Amino acid sequence: MEVILLLGAPGSGKGTIAQQLTQRNPSMRHVSTGDLLREAVALGTPAGREAEPIMKRGELVSDKLIGDMIRDFLKKGDPSASYLLDGFPRNKAQAERLDAILCECNVPLRAAVLLDVPEAILLDRITGRRVCPVCKTIFHIQTRPPKTDGICDVCCAKLIQRPDDQPETVRHRLAIYRDATADLIKIYSDRSLLLTLNGDGAPSEIAEAFLKLLA
Repeated sequence: MEVILLLGAPGSGKGTIAQQLTQRNPSMRHVSTGDLLREAVALGTPAGREAEPIMKRGELVSDKLIGDMIRDFLKKGDPSASYLLDGFPRNKAQAERLDAILCECNVPLRAAVLLDVPEAILLDRITGRRVCPVCKTIFHIQTRPPKTDGICDVCCAKLIQRPDDQPETVRHRLAIYRDATADLIKIYSDRSLLLTLNGDGAPSEIAEAFLKLLA
């Protein structure tokens, strides 16, 4: 068992690339902290029971609680798997917490792979998203436009732009990301674990480059 960190700004395509990687390499498994949270709540684990009221109030779950879920997941994980961890760590304190968890679980950190995408492209990717409020299908005004402008292809509801996808909000999110990630880049670079990958391109090509980078 090993862990590979997926680092990248909002809109960098971490989830899409992880999907491509798991299709190409069955030993790779995508682990999203958001999915871990939802699964823990659904299963009613101790961490899930603690997280559920916090999530219902719309508040952020603590680093400790996220760490507990990751630890529990790794302890029952597949010994032959390479886990692509997406969503944690996001800052120096979380990186230190993850180090302690991996040490406790005796799981090595193989690499931290940074998907590097120019900010202008990130802005286009995120601000161009349109979402169906009914069936949750996601479109993009340039790369995946609906057949009828502003209308969902699936259920014919009127598409919306989420508040988080507004240009000024996106710029603020990216600024926060840059500040926090600077610490992570230094931490993993100093440990010779940081690998940087151009994230501007076709997902299939990025996934192939990812695998070559790890070889």
